[in-house]
Amino acid sequence: MRVALAAGGTAGHVYPALATLAALQAANGPVEACFLGPDDRGERALVRGHGIPFEAVPAAALRDRSTLALARGLARTAIGVVPALRALRRFRPDVVLSTGGYGSFPPSVAARLLRLPLVVFAPDVEPGVAVRAEARLATRVAAATEAALAALPGGGVVSGYPVRADFAVGRAEARAALGWDADEPVLLVAGATQGAQAINEALWRALPRLCEAARVAHLTGKAAITEAMAARAALPERLRQRYRPDAFRADLPAMMAAADLAVMRAGASVLGELPAAGLPALLVPGAFAGGHQRGNARWLAGRGAAAIVEEAELETIEARILELLNDGAARAAMAAAARAAGDAGGAARLAAILREAAAR
Repeated sequence: MRVALAAGGTAGHVYPALATLAALQAANGPVEACFLGPDDRGERALVRGHGIPFEAVPAAALRDRSTLALARGLARTAIGVVPALRALRRFRPDVVLSTGGYGSFPPSVAARLLRLPLVVFAPDVEPGVAVRAEARLATRVAAATEAALAALPGGGVVSGYPVRADFAVGRAEARAALGWDADEPVLLVAGATQGAQAINEALWRALPRLCEAARVAHLTGKAAITEAMAARAALPERLRQRYRPDAFRADLPAMMAAADLAVMRAGASVLGELPAAGLPALLVPGAFAGGHQRGNARWLAGRGAAAIVEEAELETIEARILELLNDGAARAAMAAAARAAGDAGGAARLAAILREAAAR
């Protein structure tokens, strides 16, 4: 079986494709795959190590842009259809899986032009422009949540969010692997793959008080790591070992399993990964990309798994963090709610949909 994966823009779109491929391989044995997407936001690095050929396909985001930028983005996206056609003709997949993001649109159009089976997966509660457009081209449509499905033309099925197998790790095992003490409080701050400067700056302002209360593991994004190291150097010597900034960590699943509380953006991945880790979170939804992160945050908060801190309210984040770190009962209730909101079968269900589409 041959599968082409199409995604790009954020890790929340790339990882579901990789998780679904792993589930397909586990059920079907060897599966040939290739990945099609843009090569300007770390997509190649995320795919590297999975043994999957990477085909760079130009694309650009089409929301929240000036008229000129929108025209350039449309032109770049249209141009991307040509290399996508070439790549799909060479690879000759049995089925194409799109997991969204602006990078998935040119390959999805190419799949339609070549009359290849196209499965489109909507990872966000409020589907983005690319996924909504692709749903009109698709052979099959799946979504992480019922709410997402209701927003897509033509309907489809709820598969759940495909989560990487790396999340099947226990707290004690994860802490041992990370070298963290079994009982120390741990705060994880992660602003998505590219980082989130507003969250970073709010954390640095509160850093001495937070390091008094917990070990702080901070994923800053590449652009902010120098500032983070300066913030660490400015801490009193006794607190420096309690703050560990990194631009990016491939072992984020272990960090999430081991942490007591997270502060994160609310990209698509939180819908699957916070439940898989059973991790309570303060979510700071970004207002970019049409504001879809707010829908993800509200979905988890409505189930008691997270609380929302708007970006305009980040001056309150220190108090909110300390309150939850000091309230084990509240965190336990949020953790239980997070686990209840999850669905471990998402990757296997989406893999089954791919097999059915390929068999048509």
